[in-house]
Amino acid sequence: MHTDLTKGSTKSHLIKLSIPSITGYFFHTMFNVTDTFFAGEVSTEALAALSLSASIFFMVLAIAIGMSEALTVLVANSFGEKEFKKAQNTALNGIVFAFVLSIFLTIISIVSIPYLIALLADASYINQTMSYVNIILYATLFFIASFFFNALLVAVGDTKSFRNILIFTSFLNIFLDYIFIHSFSFGVNGIAIATVIAEFITMLYLYYKLKKTKLWTGFKHFTLDIEVLKELLKQGFAPSMNMFMMAFGMYVITYFVAPYGKEAIAGYGIGMRIEQIFLIPVVGLGIGTLSIVSQNNGAKFYSRIEETTSLAIKYGFYLSTLGIIAFYTIGEEIASLLSESKIVQESALLYLHICGFAFYGFVMIFIYISMLQGIKKTGIIFPLSVYRQVVAPIILFSFFSLLNVEIYTLWLGLNAIIFSSAFYLWWYARGQLNTQLLQGEIK
Repeated sequence: MHTDLTKGSTKSHLIKLSIPSITGYFFHTMFNVTDTFFAGEVSTEALAALSLSASIFFMVLAIAIGMSEALTVLVANSFGEKEFKKAQNTALNGIVFAFVLSIFLTIISIVSIPYLIALLADASYINQTMSYVNIILYATLFFIASFFFNALLVAVGDTKSFRNILIFTSFLNIFLDYIFIHSFSFGVNGIAIATVIAEFITMLYLYYKLKKTKLWTGFKHFTLDIEVLKELLKQGFAPSMNMFMMAFGMYVITYFVAPYGKEAIAGYGIGMRIEQIFLIPVVGLGIGTLSIVSQNNGAKFYSRIEETTSLAIKYGFYLSTLGIIAFYTIGEEIASLLSESKIVQESALLYLHICGFAFYGFVMIFIYISMLQGIKKTGIIFPLSVYRQVVAPIILFSFFSLLNVEIYTLWLGLNAIIFSSAFYLWWYARGQLNTQLLQGEIK
């Protein structure tokens, strides 16, 4: 299967690519929400352990996610150029790279993660956090292989396969979580085991679908291509660091939330899970934008890039408005499904009521980063991520800590950081397009 995104309506392509992605990521998020629900049934400590584990393990996966996005860009650009053999060669080298990367990240994680957990977790849930992470870490290969297989499918315009397997594993996860917790009393370990099983199935299915595309030629045709690997590292560095900084930013925020108590950490974890549900359409639009921009950049149909980006921003703003309304109308009911603790529910609701307005900023950040990746202008992504996820939060939240402020002040500060990043990225991305027009690179 190969969809030519250099022809036809960009609006139609954006919708057709985004809807399967949105559906798939909805069920992926519901997968995480299911884990949160069952952790809440175990105890507040288990819920806090899951929240902390998620922020730490995401740091491991973040680098792989960024590199897989770079693989999408390289392969899709090759398709846009009609260089199909180049695309096939890049795909095989990308898969081998994913295997090596998974081994490297597993080793690094086993050594470093216990120290990160010990820094934040208190005695009431540190053992549960370590138990959960120790199981998940040994499945790193399954996660990373799934990211890279899906990246190749997205490059050829297939976002449906990922959707289909995420729907299946989402329901499977409900069954497995219930069995492992209520029948076997495995606690958070049961949640981790269920996740590993689901991810293994995801990896196998996506590999099966990849073999049916024209990208797949089999490993017998594999030739190590150092230039491809160099280009993958070059294009993948910025998005990888962006994703890593997002994960590290969650860790930084958790660090400053920790003094407010385990209920605050649990509430923040629930708030993020609910927020992720409503951010899914924006993520889907970003994936659609990346695919369309990458192929059209390869084909040098640059006017379609600006058209696609503008449409994605507009749709994202519409959807963000609906999300904010939902937080104020049904947010309390959703939070109550994930925890019986009134304190945890109130903490989650406070986060949603304040940080929900940052959705408009997230739309600009996600879409313009996808556009910059697609046109291979990723230089600003890393420094902006360092500012948004690390430097600004540490400076601002440290100042707030000295003032001994209420937790809502942290959320107001977080909004200010997100919007300042979004408006700068908008200015920079528009400047890149305009500069290229003047230089004759985009006509």
